[in-house]
Amino acid sequence: MRFRLHSLAVLLTAWLVILASPFPAFADDNRDRTQVGQSISIGPGETISEATCFGCSVRVRGQVTGDVTTFGGSIVVEGSGQIGGDATTFGGDIRLDKEVKVNGDVTVFAGRVRRDPAATVGGDINNMGGPGWIVLIFVIPLFFLGLFVALIVWLVRLLLRPAKPVAA
Repeated sequence: MRFRLHSLAVLLTAWLVILASPFPAFADDNRDRTQVGQSISIGPGETISEATCFGCSVRVRGQVTGDVTTFGGSIVVEGSGQIGGDATTFGGDIRLDKEVKVNGDVTVFAGRVRRDPAATVGGDINNMGGPGWIVLIFVIPLFFLGLFVALIVWLVRLLLRPAKPVAA
């Protein structure tokens, strides 16, 4: 029984490591930038294809040919910065300074859009501000994840419970 619990713990740990590891695997020879907890800065004259940041911010002074996405961070486009795709942030702000260009949509969940009148946006600007969106985007999915984990724990305990003898 102890061996089964140890095997189950090792299996679950390996599964979590496998799920957490693909972020660097999607990088395309440093043309894509994905960071967790460390901000991304694209300097003037620098070109990348996409930028994704979890728990950090993205500062664009160069060119991003694709999308810029942050979860729990802000996007700042300044100088001669350009974004060829969409700029999307969940739980952060987007600031567009003078003479910057975003070819796609600008979308903000639970934050604000600060846009200079000289900034160019090729698509729509969507701002879903307010703390209610934080609950909708982050807390409710975590609640359901907790329920799923509780179900797994309950099933494992049910399967590992010793059988009770039947009274004659």
